[in-house]
Amino acid sequence: MKRFLQQLLGAAALFCLAQAAVAAPSYVGVKVCTKCHDVHGESWVGTSHAKAFESLKANTKAEEKKKAKLDPAKDYTKDKDCVGCHSTGFGKPGGYALGKDPGGPERLGSVGCEACHGPGSDYREEHGTAEKKLLRSQQSTPRKLIAGKGQNFDYEKACAACHLNFQGSPLKGAKAPFTPFTPAVDAKYKFEYDKAVRTKALHEHYKLKGSFEGEPVPKVRADFQKTAKDIPE
Repeated sequence: MKRFLQQLLGAAALFCLAQAAVAAPSYVGVKVCTKCHDVHGESWVGTSHAKAFESLKANTKAEEKKKAKLDPAKDYTKDKDCVGCHSTGFGKPGGYALGKDPGGPERLGSVGCEACHGPGSDYREEHGTAEKKLLRSQQSTPRKLIAGKGQNFDYEKACAACHLNFQGSPLKGAKAPFTPFTPAVDAKYKFEYDKAVRTKALHEHYKLKGSFEGEPVPKVRADFQKTAKDIPE
């Protein structure tokens, strides 16, 4: 009997470990991210990404909607086929859900931090730990640690998931629901990643402190760091 109980407890422990291993990281929202990245948040607030959800409301972007054969008078904020690319983490753990306050503290009703950088529940604390380590010992933390905990460094893929998700797109992974805003509707919807990431749709870039080192490193980072600002004291 004792041996049976030990085996049962062992099996239960393994099950719990397996469940923990496969549990998907969840979204924490802008408020949590900007506790530390406040200057990034301040520059993001005025961007088109921050205001993306607003364009789903009735009588906004009327001409653009007419061109795309949408009804300008319709409220699309409850349309699941539209919300995914105008919010953060739609349909995923901790992400935006229909009916949720889009402008609450988490600001999930926007294309926020985690729409590009990935759900932060598992990697956010590693940032604080790495910064303390750098201050204490002048040692950087391997970047693969946060990549393994859900932080995204493939920004091009994150952008393409919405901006190139249309029928006839060069994106191999394009799938329904497709965006109606295509280059065929208006040339301004032609998406070129290398140009797009240098527009004002993103937050301001600041000099990195060296808390992390090694791969993965986005291709555009070196360019961003050439003109990056110092973080205000």
